[in-house]
Amino acid sequence: MKYIAIFLLAWMCSIKVGQDLYACKNARITLFSSAPIEDIDAASNSGTSVLNTATGEIAFSVNISSFKFKKSLMQEHFNSEYLESDKYPRATFKGKMQQAINPAQNGTYPVNVTGELEVHGVKQTRTLPGTITVNNGNISLNAEFMVKCADHNIEIPKIVFHNIAESIKITVTANYSPAK
Repeated sequence: MKYIAIFLLAWMCSIKVGQDLYACKNARITLFSSAPIEDIDAASNSGTSVLNTATGEIAFSVNISSFKFKKSLMQEHFNSEYLESDKYPRATFKGKMQQAINPAQNGTYPVNVTGELEVHGVKQTRTLPGTITVNNGNISLNAEFMVKCADHNIEIPKIVFHNIAESIKITVTANYSPAK
């Protein structure tokens, strides 16, 4: 009987921990660059993310080669010449929300997340704004921020300088489910 009580207590604790963890396996991450000659627009629907509502920790990862462009040549140059996806296959962000959210309380929570953004092998501490929405137990995140190419040693050749902006707008949309 003593072992059953210990087992039940351990099981109930694991449920509590499990209820704090949420995962997203298909986050939509877009990038957009407006330049005088041509806009650059790409999207990936294969970003992954984990959110711990108890600690406020959040992590994202996206495979660079998963971004799809309207023009195949643009996609090829993005992967081979600019982001060098063979050498630096993923972009990641790991951080902690500065504001608490209550996953049991419906609402919209503006948040700032401070953490480490790694793109093109270069890590940079950033505070990124976002919005978390809780609706009947469903959690979603939306964020929009700028990334400067120079901050991550992404070189833009002078010959195409007018084709690519120095800063790229990143938009993230993630819908979370309880982690299993």
